[in-house]
This record gives sequence, structure tokens and C-alpha cells, in this order.
Amino acid sequence: MKRNVVIATVAAAALIAGGTATAVAIGNEDGTTAAPDTSSAQGQQAGGAENGRNQPQDDDHDGDGNDARDARAATVTAQQAAAAALKAVPGSVTEVDLDDDASGVAWEVSVLGKDGRWHDLTIGADRAEVRHQHVDRDGDGDFGKQKVRSALNDASVDIAQAARKAAAHGTVVSVELDGPDHGKKLVWEAETVTKDGAEHHVTVDPAGGAVSQAHSDDDGDDD
Repeated sequence: MKRNVVIATVAAAALIAGGTATAVAIGNEDGTTAAPDTSSAQGQQAGGAENGRNQPQDDDHDGDGNDARDARAATVTAQQAAAAALKAVPGSVTEVDLDDDASGVAWEVSVLGKDGRWHDLTIGADRAEVRHQHVDRDGDGDFGKQKVRSALNDASVDIAQAARKAAAHGTVVSVELDGPDHGKKLVWEAETVTKDGAEHHVTVDPAGGAVSQAHSDDDGDDD
């Protein structure tokens, strides 16, 4: 009876201490010593180690995905994605980007519509059809409608033509009208990937179509 009281006292102390107890030898009434019972506390600690920080964690898939993998999966080109977007929303395409999300590989396309609003569309990478579209009400983009519209009006090279020029450096995975790294003038900035996975960044002048900059990220690191 006394042994049971002592065991209950030790168990209660272990619960108060957060489930961790030091092994204690319990004396029986006949003078013998009972082996300490640490299976519960140790088991909880071992289980916590296996299920906690010592257990390998599954990394979430990158939303952007692997460019080379996405390029191999896509049968629809950047030019075809832009054309499909313009059929749905008349205007000017300012960006196409091959992306991998929960629905699979698809082109994310931005259009400055003739209605003066920004439209975001998702075009299938296996079939040039609109999967989703909505009006972007969050803002006017990085440069504002007026600056983009002015650049497009002065351009003799649209996004599809820029993509064709960039394709000389590999499979095009994105093209956008960009500017901060190149002064005040907006330019077409494209990203391509070759079969060996090397990424190339190509800048195309909207006014004449000249490739003014092209470099390779052979190390695969992104800034």
C-alpha cells in the first residue's frame, strides 16, 4: 500500500514537471528494490525527437518550379500564350511567365486592356486556352498605365516578337516589359533556359528589336 502511494507521488511529480522524471528506485515492503519505470517519460521524449526537429522535414515545392522542367513540360510557346490572351482580352500583353502551381504548368499573362484595366490570365501550357482570368484591382503595376502605354505606343517590337528573338538563346520561360535596371526606358526582358538547365537573360530593345544584353546564369543561382 505504501509502495502504491509513493508511485502515485512520483507520477504526480512527473506530470507537474512536464512529463519528464528522473528514474527513482522504489522500495517494496519486503525490502527488495523495484526497477524504475521510465518507459513513459523516455518514450515521450523519443517520440518527440522522432516527430520534432530531428525528423527530416518535407520541403514545400517552389512556386516558380524548375525552369528546365517547366520548359520541357510546356508545348505552348510564349508567343502562343500571348496570342491566346489577346483573343480573350484585346489590348497589349506586357508579361508572360511560365509557372508551376497546384494546377500544373501554365502561362501567367498580364494584359493592359483597351478598356484601360490590367487583366491577369492563366493560359494552359499544354493547350493554348484560358484557364482563369480576372481584373487586377490592386494597382497600376510597377510603372503605371501611362508609362507602359507610352512605351507600347513607341514600340515597333511587341512581346511576341521579343520572345522570338530571345528564343535564339533557348526556350523562353518569361518575357516582361521592365525598366529599373536599364534607366528610364522600358525594355523587353526575357529569360530562357537551355536543355542543360542554363538560364539566359536577354534584353530586347522595343524600338528596334536589337538584343542589347545577354548573359548566362550557369551556376543556377537567382539574385
